[in-house]
Amino acid sequence: MLLRKTALVLALATAALLTSTATANAAPAPATAAPTTPFAAAAAANPVIVVGGLSGVAVAYEPIAARLRADGYRAFIYQLPGLGLGDIPTSARAFASYVNQVRANTGAATVDVVAHSEGGLVSRYYLKRLGGTATVGRYVSLGTPQYGTYVANIVAFLGLGSCAGVVACQQMSIGSAFLADLNDGDDTPGAVRYTTIRTVQDELVRPTGNAAVNDGATNVLIQAYCPLRVVGHLGLVLDGTAYTIVRGALVDGPVRPNCLAL
Repeated sequence: MLLRKTALVLALATAALLTSTATANAAPAPATAAPTTPFAAAAAANPVIVVGGLSGVAVAYEPIAARLRADGYRAFIYQLPGLGLGDIPTSARAFASYVNQVRANTGAATVDVVAHSEGGLVSRYYLKRLGGTATVGRYVSLGTPQYGTYVANIVAFLGLGSCAGVVACQQMSIGSAFLADLNDGDDTPGAVRYTTIRTVQDELVRPTGNAAVNDGATNVLIQAYCPLRVVGHLGLVLDGTAYTIVRGALVDGPVRPNCLAL
């Protein structure tokens, strides 16, 4: 029952916290907020695309986008097609078009990506299989099941169908054909700077070590620096400490989380 409840919590928590009619698949509108801190004055050259996760509507990512704008970044939010329930490579191809829209609208040659949960797999597929390394400077993932999660496997095991019929869930299961392909060879292709951020309290990525990647990425476990910090899966896009890691990654800085950040 506890495991079944975990699967249901995802849907209920997302519906409660993320419900909105906002969408982000239309042509992006440039952010208008001006830089408010000297920190970002030299770092705001690349637009930043915040990529949502499974069942994550665009408005759920406004808090982290607002932090980025306050630091001087041109921030955009990408909501996965069909809320990410479908095929991940198909979502990645749609994301490729969105990246080109942002580049065209801003005049930027490259963008940076901050991706939550499934959004990190969509973005990584774009980088590895669709030539995205030419248009992305930095990749930061938040609680992405890079090597799969037992939660997806458990949904099938509990008799709820093959991930309750959700294709993306099937693909995020440990040992899936999709993940075998994505993780075949170099995890970090191109000149992109890769950072992953994870938390021991992640209810949906199990084991939590599967949120890291190999081959030279900077993999950050929040509690390795801030043992008392409690951050769940959805909380990664709201948490102040997690954001200080994101902010450092976007300027190629050292890992120095602020454990007291709000």
